[in-house]
Amino acid sequence: MNKIIVITSGKGGVGKTTTAINLGAAINYFGGDVLVVDGNLSTPNIGVYLNSPEVPVNLNHVLSNKAEPNEAVYEHESGMKIMLSSLSIKELKKIKPDRIKDFKKDFKKISNYVIVDSSAGLGNEAISTIDLADEIIIVTNPEIPAITDALKTIKLAKQMNKDVKGVIVTRVRKDDIEMTPENVKDMLEVPILGMIPEDNYVKKALNKKDAIIHVYPKSKSARAYKEIAAQILDVDYDSRKDAPSIWEILFKKEN
Repeated sequence: MNKIIVITSGKGGVGKTTTAINLGAAINYFGGDVLVVDGNLSTPNIGVYLNSPEVPVNLNHVLSNKAEPNEAVYEHESGMKIMLSSLSIKELKKIKPDRIKDFKKDFKKISNYVIVDSSAGLGNEAISTIDLADEIIIVTNPEIPAITDALKTIKLAKQMNKDVKGVIVTRVRKDDIEMTPENVKDMLEVPILGMIPEDNYVKKALNKKDAIIHVYPKSKSARAYKEIAAQILDVDYDSRKDAPSIWEILFKKEN
């Protein structure tokens, strides 16, 4: 059954957009039919991350009844489908975020898996995107402020009768300062879908304007996203077999 998975967070800067892009890229890696939608209308970044900041037809046009949803779909060179939002403030003033839920059936017709990047926080725009979801995935960091905001988001989603699939914890360093996975799970009371390590390759991928799955597929963070996508698709994946060889590691150090 086709489903819409909304990626959201209680606060900004936790890796929500990076997660939406790379989760979509990882699903595509395993052969899944996926559409990544930039539902963050006020501060859209998926186009910037994928070297397509502006496109002729975007989600804003769809919400304004100026275009059909399928007209706003573009195919990344990887085969992943994307639907971007406009960077224009002028365009933003013309649309009503709560209209996005009216296109739920249309999005599902485009792809089997629809990954929607939500705006951060718990404002009207974020709530409108959550309302679109079949499932919610919360992105957070292993720090008390981020976890507290994630808990608020989980409670809101449950009040809206949304299925909270779990949480993805990003920027994990495994030091003595951050919260342990056990503490995160106990506090949020939802499954931990994956732990994404603090990884310099995430920044390098951003500089290359592509998903880390595409440009650094054997990096720790890429393999972590693949593990989550494998869970969603219910396919086998052993990240250890996908790890770089000793020769690949040495070659990178030398270069």
